[in-house]
Amino acid sequence: MKKILLLSDTHSYIDDQILKFVKQADEVWHAGDIGKLEVTDTIKKLKPLRAVFGNIDNNEARAEFPLDAKFTVENVSVWITHIGGYPNRYNQRIREEIKINSPKIFISGHSHILKVQYDKKLNLLHLNPGAAGNHGFHKVRTMLRFELEKGEIKNLEIIELATRG
Repeated sequence: MKKILLLSDTHSYIDDQILKFVKQADEVWHAGDIGKLEVTDTIKKLKPLRAVFGNIDNNEARAEFPLDAKFTVENVSVWITHIGGYPNRYNQRIREEIKINSPKIFISGHSHILKVQYDKKLNLLHLNPGAAGNHGFHKVRTMLRFELEKGEIKNLEIIELATRG
């Protein structure tokens, strides 16, 4: 069993509130718009990290992290990308491939809107953790956490952090 913390759109922001949840996870996944690499460097000192770069990320982040991360954990296939859309409105770049190679979990960030939605057509769970950082229009900073075990997704929780400052 693996405990996963999923966050996105930190925009160079990390604080003790985020780090408290990082320490409780087995792995941390970041769905892009990292900002300064101090964010991911700080997380990597504490836990294994899987991340993708987002549209605001510089060449340094793009050199370290891919546009798409595809992997399997606990027999659950995962695809993370920053700008991916959501069921019935997937981004044009991934629309055909996701139909052919559907993961069990499809994760995107970018919108700053927390969304958990099951795609019945493709038989996958779409997750967008919202935004954990302070930059953007969102009022509440959010993340998701869940467990993966033997091909199943369990105990999915929304984490609401402090109202952004």
